[in-house]
Amino acid sequence: MGILSGNPQDEPLHYGEVYGLWTFVLTGNKMIADHQMLLNHVGDDDLKKLIGEAIDGAQAEVKQISEILRANGVALPPAAPEPPKVELESIPVGARFIDPDVAATASAAIAAGLVSCSTMMGQSIREDVGMMFGQFHTNKAMLGAKFLKLLKEKGWLIPPPLHQDKKD
Repeated sequence: MGILSGNPQDEPLHYGEVYGLWTFVLTGNKMIADHQMLLNHVGDDDLKKLIGEAIDGAQAEVKQISEILRANGVALPPAAPEPPKVELESIPVGARFIDPDVAATASAAIAAGLVSCSTMMGQSIREDVGMMFGQFHTNKAMLGAKFLKLLKEKGWLIPPPLHQDKKD
């Protein structure tokens, strides 16, 4: 039986896993704070619901990873304080983010999160860490599909040039 066999939670993390976990918490905390701030700018109820779902998912991920880091004696990165809640009407029009921009920003964050999850899945040698990021990846993919559907339904999607097959 090798050093890395048995219960994965008893195995040590390698430096890449530690760095990846720590960085995921750092960027997750930043994403949570950013989305909480962006929520102040949102007028569309469907978008508010999805942004809230993204925040809740990120908070659960950060909590789960933080527990692993603590259990392995790794100090956690700092987290920004929750921004104050503001009424949409109190934000001046020129300073307000519009709903399509908020939706695009949230969608981009999901896409970046998918890449991070895939990276961690590929570099993890602890099965529990790889599987955890596989679950995060699945959750983000499903949330991304909801955002794509919303962007299409609201007419907010800006597609790249579409290939049209030419027929002679």
